[in-house]
Amino acid sequence: MVSKITVKAPSSTANLGPGFDVFGLAIDAFYDVVTLTKTKNGITIVTNDDIPTNPENNTAGLVVKNMKKKFRIKDGVEIKIKKGVPAGFGMGSSAASAAATAVAFDKLFGLKLDGNSLVEFAGSGEKASAGSVHYDNVAASVLGGFVIVKTNPLDVIRVEPPTNLRMCIAVPKLDVPKKKTKVSRGVIPKKINLTDSVLNISNAAGIVAGFMRKDPDLIGNSIKDVIVEPARQHMIPGFLKVKENALKAGALGVTISGAGPSVIAFSKSSANLKKISIAMSKGFASANTKCQTVICKPSKGAADKRK
Repeated sequence: MVSKITVKAPSSTANLGPGFDVFGLAIDAFYDVVTLTKTKNGITIVTNDDIPTNPENNTAGLVVKNMKKKFRIKDGVEIKIKKGVPAGFGMGSSAASAAATAVAFDKLFGLKLDGNSLVEFAGSGEKASAGSVHYDNVAASVLGGFVIVKTNPLDVIRVEPPTNLRMCIAVPKLDVPKKKTKVSRGVIPKKINLTDSVLNISNAAGIVAGFMRKDPDLIGNSIKDVIVEPARQHMIPGFLKVKENALKAGALGVTISGAGPSVIAFSKSSANLKKISIAMSKGFASANTKCQTVICKPSKGAADKRK
């Protein structure tokens, strides 16, 4: 049996517009790396980043605690976390750590868990950062590709994305609150009118069909959200201009990445991705906000770094 294992997990974008808490997509923009080492007892967290080191308040720590308890494992575990996914910017930062940890724990103790079980344990870690369990980001980070999350019972459907799908992400340089996900979930309307619900369902169905058909155009022109995006856009300075600029520059669809404040534009490998990225930067600049832009593509899921 191994005594130490390192797993790398990708960033992710959730919702994809109308698929709130249901859709996720693993993206190769950023990665978290987690190393688990067997120790005599307890759970210790080692990191150079500004994240909680108390296992109760750390996504990776909670995952290890829950998996140790479930499988009655007496060994201690040291968790070394190297953050690559920026925290609080809508790219599944806590999910990447949780996903890497669940996969690493499974390999370290030879549990041979299936994908749904790994997603469930990774999701349990989200309580530390989001205040509630949700599986869209962790499912994408664990399994890779495009995921559709069904709950009660948990059942994650994975679809291989089109090979020519590309994304441009604009990450604004803003101060985000500590419990940003909780704050951004708080502005979502409690009641939705039927017309809006039907429109979002039709667009969500279009996105699924687009991934099944390997059709980036269908995916892009279905990324339209009339419920969550309008409720959250005021939290992102210059959002409407960023979106308008990206579409004019050739993006197929634009929306908030997860809970924001990053904005993601969907396109094809044949498009002028640099032009779209510059247009998004200019959109943020119109609101006196600087941003980093990243061109990326769909990613595989969390994996042992030795592979």
